[in-house]
Amino acid sequence: MESINIFPSTKAFIFDLDGTLADTMPLHFEAWKKTAAIMNLEFSADFLKSCAGMPSSKIIELLNKKNKRSIDPEEFSNLKEEFFTKDMHKIKEISAVTDLVYKYHGKIPMAVGTGGKRNIASETLQILGLDKYIKILVSADDVENHKPQPDTFLKCAELMGIAPENCQVFEDAILGFEAAKAAGMQVTDVTPFY
Repeated sequence: MESINIFPSTKAFIFDLDGTLADTMPLHFEAWKKTAAIMNLEFSADFLKSCAGMPSSKIIELLNKKNKRSIDPEEFSNLKEEFFTKDMHKIKEISAVTDLVYKYHGKIPMAVGTGGKRNIASETLQILGLDKYIKILVSADDVENHKPQPDTFLKCAELMGIAPENCQVFEDAILGFEAAKAAGMQVTDVTPFY
């Protein structure tokens, strides 16, 4: 299989988490689907894909608007999180991407920039053992404006002390691609590699 190219100007890596480092999307989808069923909402894989990179609260806002409902985002999110955490032990790494982490650890600064909640993202990194390699995590809890806004990735760059134009972002979702471009960073779509 073809390996992921590193751009000549790259001095730091920023990884998305779900669908990039961690194969969590099937587990997230099942958790969303179960919660939506309890709340009497339809939920499709296509809808989740269109929201990839968004924090749960924003996805629930869209669901409410789409279904003309007023479900409490916190209640929905907590229930969804409960379903997801029960299956977290099943998370697998996406080796085409994690191979970069292992290969460049100690040679190049790295951060994770995710639209997920900090507690879930931290636990995901621990389950995969990636917390030993990547110390900087910027989650939905750490910025006000989420993907497709550049704030998540710009905060990663700032914490690493690297100029945005020298950061290479690894992403799997359109909102993440847009956020990286808005931040003035190089972006790599990792989906062709798995």
